[in-house]
Amino acid sequence: MNNGHPDFHTQHSASSTQHPSFCTPPWLSLLCLVLLAGCFAKEPRYPADHARYQKITATVEDLQQAYAKRDASGFRALLLPSALLDRVEVDVAKDFDSFEEITLDISIDRIVIDGDAIDVFVHWQGKWKKKQDEAGSPERGHGVLRFVGMHSILLKSVEGDVPFGMTARKATSESQKSGPS
Repeated sequence: MNNGHPDFHTQHSASSTQHPSFCTPPWLSLLCLVLLAGCFAKEPRYPADHARYQKITATVEDLQQAYAKRDASGFRALLLPSALLDRVEVDVAKDFDSFEEITLDISIDRIVIDGDAIDVFVHWQGKWKKKQDEAGSPERGHGVLRFVGMHSILLKSVEGDVPFGMTARKATSESQKSGPS
């Protein structure tokens, strides 16, 4: 290809020899790999706090699994004995009696720790089926799970729209739909 310029090939070959290719020394490549590997292998800056956050997250997962598996004793084991949770326990027991299948996904939005008190802000979604062959009713919401503890993390109270007590919620919404008697 001539492009109408007689010195095209000469200029092209001359320009490619004027700029030598950059060659990285092998030791520099190795150093970069070691530094990059060190960045990914960092330990948490505050290991005790990190361990506590992991314990809180695991407790929320345990609470979710115990509820979804309809495991009353497993659920109760995660509760601090308190009058604040008596209503939650009653509502959960009604849920276990009313629904054959519960699927629940709790996601943590934020964790706030103040000494021994732990507030876990969550959003959740789930499906409650009275019989396994029915479609079930999907629900979702946001709430706060209030825990307490350093080594043992136990649920102290709940606030907002939490998934526990779906039987009572459905009874309330159905009575509101039907209107006053």
